[in-house]
Amino acid sequence: MAKLLILVEKKTVPSNYVMVDGLGIGDVGEVVLRDRQMLARDGMFVIVVIVDKQTGQVKGSPDIISRGFVYLRESKELLAQTRKKVIEIVNRAAGSGGAVNWSYIKDEIRNKIGQFLYTKTQRRPIILPVVIEV
Repeated sequence: MAKLLILVEKKTVPSNYVMVDGLGIGDVGEVVLRDRQMLARDGMFVIVVIVDKQTGQVKGSPDIISRGFVYLRESKELLAQTRKKVIEIVNRAAGSGGAVNWSYIKDEIRNKIGQFLYTKTQRRPIILPVVIEV
């Protein structure tokens, strides 16, 4: 009969969480995890704006896509106010003519609409502005 010998050492060993994501192990960054937590908690809000290249003004009405934030059919007033604010932001920022900094305009949309939606809903969805020049 074989005897089993067990050795126990009282040492501290380093340990961390290991994230498994699909086929990758340990390759999920903090930013990705934070974004996923925000998506799970407050959803996302995509704003698509078509802008006239010559005038810098918004053409038509911005399209809004919401997932996990509000049900669009039950939030018509909130969406109308949001569209109006987006048009104001773009027209004010791009309306002066000349070269337009679209990165700045996207940041303005993200920040101002984020503040607006928080005051109306007390939630902070991820806001993804898409500006298309035609």
